[in-house]
Amino acid sequence: MSTYTLPSQVQVLPATPQLKGLMTIIRSRDTPRADFIFYADRVIRLLVEEGLNHLPVMSKTVETPTGAKYEGLDFEGRICGVSIMRAGEAMEQGLRECCRSVRIGKILIQRDEETHQPKLFYAKLPKDIDSRYVLLLDPMLATGGSAMQAVQVLLDNNVREDRIIFLNLIASKEGIDAFVERFPKIKIVAGEIDEDLNEAKYIIPGVGDFGCRYFGTD
Repeated sequence: MSTYTLPSQVQVLPATPQLKGLMTIIRSRDTPRADFIFYADRVIRLLVEEGLNHLPVMSKTVETPTGAKYEGLDFEGRICGVSIMRAGEAMEQGLRECCRSVRIGKILIQRDEETHQPKLFYAKLPKDIDSRYVLLLDPMLATGGSAMQAVQVLLDNNVREDRIIFLNLIASKEGIDAFVERFPKIKIVAGEIDEDLNEAKYIIPGVGDFGCRYFGTD
C-alpha cells in the first residue's frame, strides 16, 4: 500500500486483533448473511462508541451510594443520528444501543441515471436538528458523492458543520480526500481505509454492496 497522509479530521479505529478479525469476517464473500449482520453490528458499535468520544463534555460531580463525591463528566448538548438510506439504516440499532431514546432522521439519495450525480429523493429530520450534534451514518465512503449531498441537506437545515460526525465502516482514500476538501470542519470516524475504487466505483477490497448483504436483497 502506498504512503497516505491521513487528514487530521479523520479518526480510524485502532487496528486491534479484534477489529481485524471482525473485518476479515465481513469482508469474506463466503460469510453467511446472519454472520455478516452479527459481526458488522459489532464493528458498528465500536464506531458509535468512538464517535461519541468526539462530542464535547463538561465536568459533573455526583454523589455515590457511599456518600462520597465522584468528579466525572457529562455530555454537553444533545445528539441525533441521521442515516443515509438504505445501507445507513443498518447502523441505527448500534446508535440506539449506545444512546437511549436517541432521535434518528433519514436521508435518501440516489444517483440520477441521466446525470450520474447524487440526487436527493427524501429527507425526514428531527425538527430541532439545528440545535443538536449529528452522527451521520453510512457504512461505506466510496466517492463521497452521496455523503456530501447528505451533509448539504443538513447544512440547509441549519446544522453547523462542526457539529457533524460522519461514521463509516470502510472509507476509500479518494472519498476521504473529496469529502474533507469540501467539508473541512466535519470529523470522520472510520473502521478501516481502503486503497482503491474500481470502475464501478466500489471500494476495493471492500465488502461488496453492504446494503444488499445486510438486508438480504439484490
